[in-house]
Amino acid sequence: MTTSEQAHPGATARWGEEQSRLVTWRDPITTQSNVASMSGLAYWRAVADGHLPPPPIGELIPMLVVQVDNGAITFRCSPDGSTYNPLGMVHGGIVCTLLDTVAGCALHTTLPQAVGYTSVEIKVNYLKAVTVGSGPLLAVGTVVKAGSRIGFAEGKLTDSSGNLVATASSTLLIFESRR
Repeated sequence: MTTSEQAHPGATARWGEEQSRLVTWRDPITTQSNVASMSGLAYWRAVADGHLPPPPIGELIPMLVVQVDNGAITFRCSPDGSTYNPLGMVHGGIVCTLLDTVAGCALHTTLPQAVGYTSVEIKVNYLKAVTVGSGPLLAVGTVVKAGSRIGFAEGKLTDSSGNLVATASSTLLIFESRR
């Protein structure tokens, strides 16, 4: 019996069939120590080729790297019911996370070894509701400008029909990594 069933006896019968999803990942600290000498581009190519595991967030939110270039990266995400908000659509936080990921990772592909980044600001425009019926989503991140201290990147998210569902612009801080 789940916690919900214990707290609301009898009510759960009206809630629909219980569903679950198993999330597994590799230790990110072990991975980071193995890639300390890699450039961002080499790292993301190794992830895309299956030579390194993806970061844990890529398992929690089911996203997969499908293309990597210098200054650009593409992820595919197939949201399921576990990503829904109370209104019956994919939560905007999932969309924002996808766009933040591709913007940051696009910048990462331009960085040499021992240089890191972090998001300073992101602005997201939600253009269309996303549901499981939207099919697999494609998130594309591109670098607008990679300076020595600050980087600027954009992200675009499309549904399986190619419709633009959200866009983002991001400012990122570039720093020497302490690996």
